[in-house]
Amino acid sequence: MTQPEQAATAFDDLHTRHAAALMQQAYLLTGRPWLARRAVERGFRLAWQRWPEVAVDPDPAGWVRAAVYEYALTPWHQFCPGLRSARGPRNPSAAGPSSAGASDGALAAALLRLPAPYRRALLLHDGVGLGLDATAAEIEASVPATAGRLRHARERIAALLPQLGLDGQPPERQGEILRARLTALPGPPQVPPPVTGDVRSGSERSARRTTRTAFGATWLFALVTLVTIAVTPDHYVPQPQRPQAGVPHSRMPADRQRDADERERRSEVREQRDAAREEGNPAREEGNAAVRKKIRQARLAPEIR
Repeated sequence: MTQPEQAATAFDDLHTRHAAALMQQAYLLTGRPWLARRAVERGFRLAWQRWPEVAVDPDPAGWVRAAVYEYALTPWHQFCPGLRSARGPRNPSAAGPSSAGASDGALAAALLRLPAPYRRALLLHDGVGLGLDATAAEIEASVPATAGRLRHARERIAALLPQLGLDGQPPERQGEILRARLTALPGPPQVPPPVTGDVRSGSERSARRTTRTAFGATWLFALVTLVTIAVTPDHYVPQPQRPQAGVPHSRMPADRQRDADERERRSEVREQRDAAREEGNPAREEGNAAVRKKIRQARLAPEIR
């Protein structure tokens, strides 16, 4: 048997042993049968694409489970029209008209009323049977935070379903009761788990599409780069500068020197005029005094009187 055949056989065995249980867990997480099936298919496709990593993992089933839980609890499912149409009814239906079926439906409905982090911690610890440390590692939280989520989830379930008898019980007994009830819950109705061969072939097709898309994007980027290099000139061509309107031109040094000489000449002419005015003032005063004297003499003459 070749190495690819051994890998395919090991993957098929992993899928056969854990697909149905993961379908039930994803259904309890979401309450939507087709979303649970899609999450399981997505988790196993991702595992086959990364099979060299998954094959050497200490817990390959835990690797796939973490991928399934992450996809199932992704909040953007409500914004995808394709997933909205494939979700089905939110509230899980009861297994039958008997009291046991009604009780199972009430427990599944109460589980869906928990916040997603509490629901995941409760299902991993009390449903799957992981220890507190393993649960904290899988949900990527600290051990005290995981213990707090688990305690609050149990308290909420006990308040919603008092008939389970969780109230007043020690934590170990509460975990035993919930594990027995959770493992007995039915899986998604009329939705079979994905087929092993379809998962592998779909994963390979998805990987080929991703590879072709990556190569196409690379070639497109290279083409755009080559076109840009081809149309770009190999030297710098400066743009002609346009004169800015309204901006006065700077005065040359010769103009500034000519203005300074003109101001100095005007200052000299003004000083000469002022000096001439001061020299002519005594003669003007003497003339005025002679005129005033003649006027007084004329007034004193008897013939004028």
